[in-house]
Amino acid sequence: MAVIKRQSPNRAALSSVVAAALLVSACEREQVAAPEPVRPVKAMRAEEKATTRSVTYSGSVKARREATLGFRVAGKIVERLVNAGERVAPGTVLARLDRSDLALSLASASAALAAAKTQLAVAQSAYDRASSLAAKGFAAQATLDERKLALDQARSVVDQARSAHEQAANQANYAELKSDVAGVVTSVQAEAGQVVAAGAPVVVVARDGEKEVAVAVPENEIRHFHVGDSFSVRFWADPDLIRSGTAREIAGSADPTSRTFAVRISLPDDPAIRLGETAAVTAEISVEAAGIEAPLSALAERNGRSIVWIVDPGSKTVSPREIVAGGFSSEGVRIVQGLAPGELVVTAGAQFMTPGKSVLLTPDDVAVSDTLKPAGVH
Repeated sequence: MAVIKRQSPNRAALSSVVAAALLVSACEREQVAAPEPVRPVKAMRAEEKATTRSVTYSGSVKARREATLGFRVAGKIVERLVNAGERVAPGTVLARLDRSDLALSLASASAALAAAKTQLAVAQSAYDRASSLAAKGFAAQATLDERKLALDQARSVVDQARSAHEQAANQANYAELKSDVAGVVTSVQAEAGQVVAAGAPVVVVARDGEKEVAVAVPENEIRHFHVGDSFSVRFWADPDLIRSGTAREIAGSADPTSRTFAVRISLPDDPAIRLGETAAVTAEISVEAAGIEAPLSALAERNGRSIVWIVDPGSKTVSPREIVAGGFSSEGVRIVQGLAPGELVVTAGAQFMTPGKSVLLTPDDVAVSDTLKPAGVH
């Protein structure tokens, strides 16, 4: 016969109380839902960006005018008297040629001139005698005409010989290469012992006076440059030295190798600016389009359209705003439509936003939003 065990009244009552307590607790958890957390975000104040951007090009300081000097006659260089970097004045001898052949040419021209002068004296004497006899009727007019023709020919020969002598004398003087300007020797292109042709470059002299910076500008930016534009010029050797330059010349065609355009920037006459220095030319050029720049993290997509999330300064809640994005910029992307300057845009956390969601701003963003509140909102 089975024995049936009965719970004591106390134990049964305790179990009922525990079950009721658990049921009440579960109901309370269902009725009190956890509040949605306020998500922290970063935001930025929309500002209209400048329509220009700065670009910098490196170049070197050059003289506006350089003279490439060479001998006016061919010959062998026997002496070079200057080096690169030396200052020269007008009349300074830069180099000399071997004078041997030039001296011989001058001696030959001198002898030819002397002979021509002797022939002229003989022709003059013969003409004088014929003229005297013709006046007395002892010489025919034809004889006088012959003597006159010989005299004229002798004079022409003297003139020719004198010109040849002067030319030979000049060529002898051309054996010395002299500077005709004041400036600095920037390059030496021939040495003693070298045989050079007439006009071959020997020494390059940068003239004193105006200086300029030569820079190479890429072909995609040359359209922003115009003659007369102003630029800021800094110098690597002296960072505190800043001067204003003006575009003097812009090349009409690109360099066939580098595909860049040569631009010459005129500088003021300043002794602190030295030839050959490295210079940085800064220019302000226009951007493709004006607008508000924002980081890429500020952009989101909603229903297939690009949006940003706008923070209400008063309620600290967000709402979506459809925008039109332009090209990329240094800060991310350029927004050309949909945003107004002064609006607060979420830049970090946009992927977690929903319309009307409350957000927690950083202290800096709170200060910005406080300046955007309408009057009377606290």
